[in-house]
Amino acid sequence: MAVTTVVGSFFAALGQVGDPRFRRVLFKGIGLTFALLVAAYAGFLILLNWLGAAMWVQELLGNISWVGDLFTWTSFFLMVALSVFLMVPVASAITSMFLDEVAEAVEERHYPHIPKVPPVPFAEGLKDTVNFLGVLIFANIVALIVYALFPPFALFIFWGMNGFLLGREYFTLAAMRHLGRDGAKQLRKKHGGTIWLAGTLMAMPLSIPLINLVIPILGAATFTHLYHRLEPR
Repeated sequence: MAVTTVVGSFFAALGQVGDPRFRRVLFKGIGLTFALLVAAYAGFLILLNWLGAAMWVQELLGNISWVGDLFTWTSFFLMVALSVFLMVPVASAITSMFLDEVAEAVEERHYPHIPKVPPVPFAEGLKDTVNFLGVLIFANIVALIVYALFPPFALFIFWGMNGFLLGREYFTLAAMRHLGRDGAKQLRKKHGGTIWLAGTLMAMPLSIPLINLVIPILGAATFTHLYHRLEPR
């Protein structure tokens, strides 16, 4: 039952790609996702230098003191490879920026009988996103120890952990539009397993370079459908 609900929600989201309004949001989301990925990659290189890995970075990329060096072919392919990990926080950051816009497009087409709701105030959405992002980054740093202890299972641990965290974030923000913060938390607890499954199925393609650029927006649409299927009106 849970699998059917999750898969149905995803294909419903995928089926709206031809909708001009949804497509505009998707293209904007892809552009901003790529921009944030570049920023995350630049921050990663700066962090490596700060941690004393400058020699390794320079051997791989040369001197990265100039912004232009971020856009060499070598750097581009390294960024694509690192996107397996960097796209998780990027997807989290995209949520508050586009969730309302995506949800409105989905609800206008698929759930027109539901009254429109006002957007979540920017400050409140930003607060939630920063909190979720902090938890996500901290959990992934701690998980590096677990990956080292259980290398054969590292990818599955990565999917499961980030699936749980991303599912929690996306569903909470989608449900908050209609139920408020407390109502969203109660519904999330009630359907925790289904939400975790949906988040994991979102985390898996996030680890596939290039394909992962479209996942944050499709994920927002999927979780909007998931909310309405779990809380029919």
